[in-house]
Amino acid sequence: MAPKYPKYPKQVMAHTHRFHRHARSLLIGSMGSMGSIASIALATSLTGCTEPAIPVDGGVEEVQIGDRTFKLELALSTDRRRRGLGGRETLPADSGMLFAFPRAAQQRFWMYDCLIDIDIAYLDPIGYVTAIHTMPKEAPRGVDEFEIDYQDRLPGYPSRYPAQFVIELPPGMFETLGIEVGDRIDIPTDRLKRLGEESDDDDKVTGSSR
Repeated sequence: MAPKYPKYPKQVMAHTHRFHRHARSLLIGSMGSMGSIASIALATSLTGCTEPAIPVDGGVEEVQIGDRTFKLELALSTDRRRRGLGGRETLPADSGMLFAFPRAAQQRFWMYDCLIDIDIAYLDPIGYVTAIHTMPKEAPRGVDEFEIDYQDRLPGYPSRYPAQFVIELPPGMFETLGIEVGDRIDIPTDRLKRLGEESDDDDKVTGSSR
C-alpha cells in the first residue's frame, strides 16, 4: 500500500510553490554567475601565459637592479654593440644599455668616443656579476691625432672572467644600488638565454668600450 500523505491547506501549498520558483531562479542565476567567473578566470589564465616579447636590437628591456627598475636599450647587433653609448651627451638616471653576446667570453670595453662617465657591469650566462667599473670619459681625439694613437691611449676595462652580458648605467649607480661582484642581476635565466640567441654572432669584442 502506498503511504498516505497529509493534506496541507491551500495557503501553505501556494507559499511552497512560490518558494520553489524563487529557489529555482536563484539557482539558475548562481550557475550563470559561476559561468561568468569561470570565463573570466580562463581569460586571465590565458593572458598570464603570454610569451615574453622577442628581443629586438635597439628595443627596450625593463630590468630590476637593486630596488630600482631601469629601461635598458638592447645592443644585440655587431654595429650597436660596437657603437654602444658613444657620442651621447646625457644618460637619464633610469636608463642605460644592455649588451648581449651569443656566448660567454673574456670581454674588455673601452670609452671610445664617449662623452660621459659610465658605470659598467659584466654578467656571466646566468646573470652573476663578474666585474664592475666606473669608466671616466677620456679626452676626445685631437684634430692632429692619428686614429691608432687615439685608440692606444684609451684604457680597457676587463670582465675578469668570461661574460656574456654587459650592463651600462649612469656613473656611480652600481655603488648607489649596493651591487657588488658576485651578486646576481634579477633577469630570468630563460630570458638571458633568449637574449643570447637573438644576438649577432661576432668573434670580435665590441661595445662602447673595448
